[in-house]
Amino acid sequence: MTTFAYHRPDTVEDLHRVLAETPGRVELLAGGTDVLVGVTKGTSRPEAIIDLKRVEVLSSTLESHNGALRVGALALLRDLIDDDRIQRDFEALVEAAAVVGSVQIRNRATLVGNVCNASPAADTIPTLLVYGARVNVLGADGERTVPLEEFFTGPGTTVLRLGDLVTSIDLPAPTGPRGAAFDRLTRRRGFDLGTVSVACLVAPGMPTRFGLGAVAPTPLFALDEWGVLGPSAGDPAAEDRALAELAACASPISDVRGSREYRLAMLAVLCRRVLALARARLAGDLR
Repeated sequence: MTTFAYHRPDTVEDLHRVLAETPGRVELLAGGTDVLVGVTKGTSRPEAIIDLKRVEVLSSTLESHNGALRVGALALLRDLIDDDRIQRDFEALVEAAAVVGSVQIRNRATLVGNVCNASPAADTIPTLLVYGARVNVLGADGERTVPLEEFFTGPGTTVLRLGDLVTSIDLPAPTGPRGAAFDRLTRRRGFDLGTVSVACLVAPGMPTRFGLGAVAPTPLFALDEWGVLGPSAGDPAAEDRALAELAACASPISDVRGSREYRLAMLAVLCRRVLALARARLAGDLR
């Protein structure tokens, strides 16, 4: 049985003191849906677990802030799914959050925790990438903001340093009509991780954005650099070439959920599917 110390600090200063006094691995816990699974399975053997739910600078609120919707570090996935502003302006994020685990998981898991876990297959991250999400970090040197596409450094690793704390995620508010969509492929319905996941956002006057999951060591952000995957359907052959070029950034592995070849083939299918749905939603928004 794994044994560990348990701390529940009230302030950032208390958190830093515990980190300084604890040798070895430390796990930070918000919702705990990843941390506790790792401890239970023995894949994580921390010396200490630090519960963040009482830290004074962290909140569970969703509030407007400087032209963005700010999602607090303790906001649950269920909070996002039920929020009117998320449903109206970030529809694809609702689609992604709604397939994370089970109802019980979504009632405990936080959006910030899903991001900080840095799984290449995390469902919410492709949608956050296309929405231009920004990660707000409080560290020893003060506050800084990291664009989400620069946040991940490898499977399970990020730019966060010892003592850094993600306090919130900002979702820039829409400045005009847009359409976005998310879809994923899994081995079975229910709680399985995605074999491939894709988000897409289209808007007039800007390059179409794609977020790709489970096809590289980190989630990928890609733009339509060819200008042929815009709000309206164009030449099918040109679109096929552009999608093939876009998918070339992927470097999936073979594992129990799917082979490399299968993932690449399904990536092309999902890219076409979410692009079509995003275009349809944009057309409805424009009407």
